Amino acid sequence: MIYASLISILRLFNLVTGHRIIRYGDHRLPTTGGAVLAINHTSYVDFTYIGLDAKRRDGRLIRFMGKIELRKNPIIRWLMWGCKVIPVDRSAGAGAYRAAVDELRKGEIVGIYPEATISRSYEIKTMKTGAARMALEAGVPIIPSIVWGSQRIAPKGHPHNLGRTKTPVLIAVGEPIPPTGTADELTALLRAAMVALLHEAQEAYGPHPAGEVWVPARLGGSAPTVAEAAAMDPTRN
Repeated sequence: MIYASLISILRLFNLVTGHRIIRYGDHRLPTTGGAVLAINHTSYVDFTYIGLDAKRRDGRLIRFMGKIELRKNPIIRWLMWGCKVIPVDRSAGAGAYRAAVDELRKGEIVGIYPEATISRSYEIKTMKTGAARMALEAGVPIIPSIVWGSQRIAPKGHPHNLGRTKTPVLIAVGEPIPPTGTADELTALLRAAMVALLHEAQEAYGPHPAGEVWVPARLGGSAPTVAEAAAMDPTRN
């Protein structure tokens, strides 16, 4: 009930702000069975767009994994409980891992950010192997996905633009990757697929004005390079 209500609120928010959702490959989301949905991380609102897209298509609700630190806020704690978010304690992640594998075996889609933290460069960062290990243990595919444009709305390190900005947000879903090989091999395949999908999404998105803070340095923007972004985040956040 809480999850459904939150989705309705988010749809209303998008209507009010005039955000235009562009969908690419959403037919690749499975209608049944478990899957790990690997999502790039460029803003604080990535999950809302990919979550809305899954609900719109076939009524499925993604079981997201989220940092346990977020539960310090009582409202967010209540929302996480209502949306059945799998809390991740980075100092003791075994419990979250087991919970995620159990949900995958029950046929749920589990949403995870394999980069672990927001990418300030808006490129795909080095990935953790957790997503691959979950997929291998549960025997389910990993589905690469990209949300592009949400960094214009709620970026890290820059003012948020929550008014009626009419910002386009593109959601791209890639081909499912079978759970084969080692965790390192599967993670490498996943990262390569997400890099390729990111580039496809950027090409489909439209113009990326030179010098804009939301545009990667690779495309002529003023976002930090991968090396510069790594220096800005010396520790996990």
